[in-house]
Amino acid sequence: MTTMKRLLGALALLSASSPAFAGGEAELKIPVLGGQFLGMTGHHLLLFGLVICLLGIGFGLVQYSQIRNLPVHKSMLEISELIYETCKTYLLTQIKFIAILWAFIAVIIVAYFRFLSQTPMGWPQVVVILLFSIIGILGSVAVAWFGIRINTFANSRTAFASLKGKPYPTMEIPLKAGMSIGMLLISVELVLMLAILLFIPGDAAGPCFIGFAIGESLGAAALRIAGGIFTKIADIGSDLMKIVFKIKEDDARNPGVIADCTGDNAGDSVGPTADGFETYGVTGVALITFILLAINPVTAGPKYQDIQVALLVWIFVMRVGMIVTSALSYWINGLWAKAKFGDAAKFNFEHPLTSLVWLTSIVSIAMTYVLSKLLIGNLPDGLLGGGMWWKLSTIITCGTLAGALIPELVKVFTSTNSGHVREVVTASKEGGASLNIISGLVAGYFSAYWMGLCIVALMGAAYFVSTFGLGTFMAAPAIFAFGLVAFGFLGMGPVTIAVDSYGPVTDNAQSVYELSTIETIPGIEQDVQKSFGFKPDFENAKMYLEENDGAGNTFKATAKPVLIGTAVVGATTLIFSIIQVLNGKFGVDNVFRGLSIINPLFLLGIITGGAIIFWFSGAACQAVATGAYRAVEFIKQNINLDEGAEKASVEDSKKVVEICTQYAQKGMFNIFLAVFFSTLAFACVDHFFFIGYLISIAVFGLYQAIFMANAGGAWDNAKKLVETELKAKGTGLHDACVVGDTVGDPFKDTSSVAMNPVIKFTTLFGLLAVELAIELNPATAHIAALVFFVLSMVFVWRSFYGMRIPVMEAK
Repeated sequence: MTTMKRLLGALALLSASSPAFAGGEAELKIPVLGGQFLGMTGHHLLLFGLVICLLGIGFGLVQYSQIRNLPVHKSMLEISELIYETCKTYLLTQIKFIAILWAFIAVIIVAYFRFLSQTPMGWPQVVVILLFSIIGILGSVAVAWFGIRINTFANSRTAFASLKGKPYPTMEIPLKAGMSIGMLLISVELVLMLAILLFIPGDAAGPCFIGFAIGESLGAAALRIAGGIFTKIADIGSDLMKIVFKIKEDDARNPGVIADCTGDNAGDSVGPTADGFETYGVTGVALITFILLAINPVTAGPKYQDIQVALLVWIFVMRVGMIVTSALSYWINGLWAKAKFGDAAKFNFEHPLTSLVWLTSIVSIAMTYVLSKLLIGNLPDGLLGGGMWWKLSTIITCGTLAGALIPELVKVFTSTNSGHVREVVTASKEGGASLNIISGLVAGYFSAYWMGLCIVALMGAAYFVSTFGLGTFMAAPAIFAFGLVAFGFLGMGPVTIAVDSYGPVTDNAQSVYELSTIETIPGIEQDVQKSFGFKPDFENAKMYLEENDGAGNTFKATAKPVLIGTAVVGATTLIFSIIQVLNGKFGVDNVFRGLSIINPLFLLGIITGGAIIFWFSGAACQAVATGAYRAVEFIKQNINLDEGAEKASVEDSKKVVEICTQYAQKGMFNIFLAVFFSTLAFACVDHFFFIGYLISIAVFGLYQAIFMANAGGAWDNAKKLVETELKAKGTGLHDACVVGDTVGDPFKDTSSVAMNPVIKFTTLFGLLAVELAIELNPATAHIAALVFFVLSMVFVWRSFYGMRIPVMEAK
């Protein structure tokens, strides 16, 4: 109790002494980055870090060039270029749609910062926020575009490399493409953030960071939601043809296959790269905000700015360090993998990826302690206290371990070697699709339990370490510890993105092989021998591609809980910022009482958050169901399986893509505006209600996302196991597993993956919304809440009843 009173007293003084609390995040001032770090000022050290980021971009571009120049047969190249063209058309369409959504955000930004803020900004400052929100969107779009381009290079090169009769190239090429994306994504994000930190005046940097974070959150949320809907409409439409017409997977006569390949990139490349870009950016902004808000004259004394500078420089050097550690780990792992598997006729494709994740984790942890000792280990005890460098490093290590442990837990429930996945197959042998689905649900539920305990244990360990002196120079040290855990989650940035991006390439490679109909081309063996110098091995090639696709499915699944975990852990830091704003407006005592569980408004907010998560899960699945119905209807009416037919027409394939795009846009538009207006409505109802709501969507969203992602992963790889190990395509067992897979499709690749950007967008935009709401008088705020809630209900209604599959009339 005494400790609590001290904290309340400190926060009361803090709220009175720090203008940041009254004015919000946009009032933050970045101190001059002076000090001495490794013999230079913080500014100069981060300039050196900027150079490393540019080298990271160069690394990604070199990998890109190497993949583009790999040999490929023209039959496969034609397919991959067609996939790219449809992906490009889709992305251009989404950019136009994002521009419309940005207009809604821009209105709120202008209304608050120009007119309703306690200290209204001039138009130049407001324009800066708007400009950086556009830069955030363009950053998300740019890395997404790069991702689809390199993946569509890699898919055909992987398919062709499999013909050489060795499995190693089919693993090496997708991983190289993934590292290219990962390195470029992290490096571009850091270049933009360092540019703000180093070259924008300190009193203008706060608005720049806010605008940048809102923009990339908007881009990620829109691309994740739309991409997830698109890819699963196409996937289900394509997969169900295997049951209806008893045709093989990726049959070239199926006009849904090109749309499926486009969806692999729209959902599993465009969405994740934009999501990853936003995740690293928003987590960085959250930590910057915390450092500037929680370290102040009251808690840290007169040298508080020295501590702020030390921690800002330390955080950014650590972020730059992940580029170096990831590149080094990738190089070492590549040497080991080539020596061990380069000439092997068969190996488990998961092993090189697993070793890369663990090697990067170990190197990152070592780097964390070394850099912390060098940068903040020699600061006087009066600044950061004795031994603070290793305490902060240990907290980050909790997050880095999570980034390695969570993938291992995911594999327990989704890998083709998993007992849970094999149980799904066994259940399907006698129980058909019914027991297949039940077993997959069980795997998802159990995975949420174990991963939840893992996250709680690591966050608990971080909290325990935070009690050893962090409170001597900052308010709410546990919140900072949780923010550092999120930072540690992302400590293997390029590698986390790389293993996630591995999946869409392996999936596409298998499709490109089938769509090219390379086996039936007259004189193909002689052509390949003459042009490329080897005799193609068709049977082994197909086996390698299918097995590698299973590994891709597994590692796509491993990245999802890592990203959703950062959303939840990082949200705590952003919620802290909102609480600090409320402290400045209403006083610490009132805020403390308002956030008590006995406050009915706070409790009602917690209950409301759960309702929103379940609405969102259903709305995303509804968009997939209706779109897939339309796609299946079209494909069944237009598929040509007559003897002599080899490929579906390009026109029919493009029509399926058009159907997928149409429903992806309708679903995304309804969902996004429902989230947008709900956030405004609940912020205007009551600020304590709103904080309960934010906490609730983070917690409900965490478990719902893990459950859905891993249930879907189990169903997906159960089907893959039947196809590769049991070689039972076309059987009743295979049909049952295909049905389970189609149930899991919107679970794992639509609803679950979009939880991450939706939670972060709601929390980040919620900071702006609550600042706007508390500036209104209560009557006006409640009227606004009612209006916004009615608008949100319009789009909630549209997301379900406006998207229904038409009911067939009885004859």
